[in-house]
Amino acid sequence: MQFLPTLFLKAITILIGIGALAFLLVEPHFEGRNMNATLFEIYFTDPFLAYAYIASIPFFIALYQAFQLLGSVGRGETLSHHAVKALRTIRHCALAIIGFVVPGMIFIRFFSGSDDPAGGIAMGALIILGSLIAAATASTLERVAQRGR
Repeated sequence: MQFLPTLFLKAITILIGIGALAFLLVEPHFEGRNMNATLFEIYFTDPFLAYAYIASIPFFIALYQAFQLLGSVGRGETLSHHAVKALRTIRHCALAIIGFVVPGMIFIRFFSGSDDPAGGIAMGALIILGSLIAAATASTLERVAQRGR
């Protein structure tokens, strides 16, 4: 009975990963200052873009761990050592995402030269909020799984 819901959640996880990867690859082409830039100028001369790509690594690691966790749940191994390890990794990845976003927000606010950093700061705040929720949820589920073993 748990096969269909976990399969659906696995599919959603894969779609989120594909969507995030597509966004990371396509969005720099539509950014205002890159409208007429070459591919080399877009991808190899923007240090903030490189920082964003490096900062996205914990997100994709957390998605992979969520996929593995859903596999454990689908097999009925909810309280296994692998499930606890996956939840711990998801929590660490969420905290790492926060650790990458905060310096990015500081850079946008003080060093970007833009006179209106509100959009970047708001997006960073939403990412931090989502990461905090993910970290708190993973931490709570990790404690529950450790007690249940």
